[in-house]
Amino acid sequence: MAVTDSGAPGACPPRPCALVMEHAVSAWMYLGFPLLGLAAGVLAGLLGIGGGLVIIAALAWMLPLFGVPQDAAMHAALASSLASIVLTGLSSARAHARRGSVLWTTVAWMVPGLLVGGWLGSGLAVRMDDTTLRWVVAGYCLLAAWQIGFGRTRAPADGSEVAPPRGWPMVAAGGGIGALSAVVGIGGGSMTVPLLVWRGVRPVRAVGTSSACGVAIALSAAAGYAVHAPSGALPEHAVGYVYLPAALGVAMASVLAAPWGTRLAHRISGDALRRVFALFLLLVGVSVALSG
Repeated sequence: MAVTDSGAPGACPPRPCALVMEHAVSAWMYLGFPLLGLAAGVLAGLLGIGGGLVIIAALAWMLPLFGVPQDAAMHAALASSLASIVLTGLSSARAHARRGSVLWTTVAWMVPGLLVGGWLGSGLAVRMDDTTLRWVVAGYCLLAAWQIGFGRTRAPADGSEVAPPRGWPMVAAGGGIGALSAVVGIGGGSMTVPLLVWRGVRPVRAVGTSSACGVAIALSAAAGYAVHAPSGALPEHAVGYVYLPAALGVAMASVLAAPWGTRLAHRISGDALRRVFALFLLLVGVSVALSG
């Protein structure tokens, strides 16, 4: 009977055992990305945010476990979140469009500004240090939570529909939303939804329209993070600051889960949807602030 270095008959030699355990742990760790994607997908359909904020909070903690340098973790979390939102936003927007909840006129006016703002914002973000980015994201979440939870709207008192917001002010708003979304790594829902609700759009339509706008932001900003990142910013399996295993794992699962969130959004009252959104932003803001 074979006796190993440990002296126990039939035991696995120490080094091969260590390798097996290492690969098993790695496999389980990678499963965290699809699980995160399921949560992000539901949030995308429910709140129109592409799940970006919860993805960032989780990835900023997870990515260093995969060899991403700590001082680049926040940049990688932002970039990977945006890349995943492309597919998540498409799935969510498609589900909302089937229910007639996307104001395509408003989307068309906002997209040019969103594309330009997303590209410029990503260029600015790669020049900021990790700690500054964390506080920018956290501060934004808390402000947005206050706005949508307590801010006033222009919704008609009789509950009737307003005309879809349009015109050059929406182009300008798109530019600002695109730039700030790129800096904080989100699909813009936490800005687009409060803006449209303030303009009198019903919350469920604001969520649907935001989902479509988020696709344009994510495409532009993710490309910017890939191009603007310094050479060798991340280890293998990355394009610029976009860590591909995280982006693809989150995206594939979130596409499947987004329709669930859409169905929930159409079953919840407007006031309840606003309260859920505000509470979510508050929790994420505190989480990001404490993660540093």
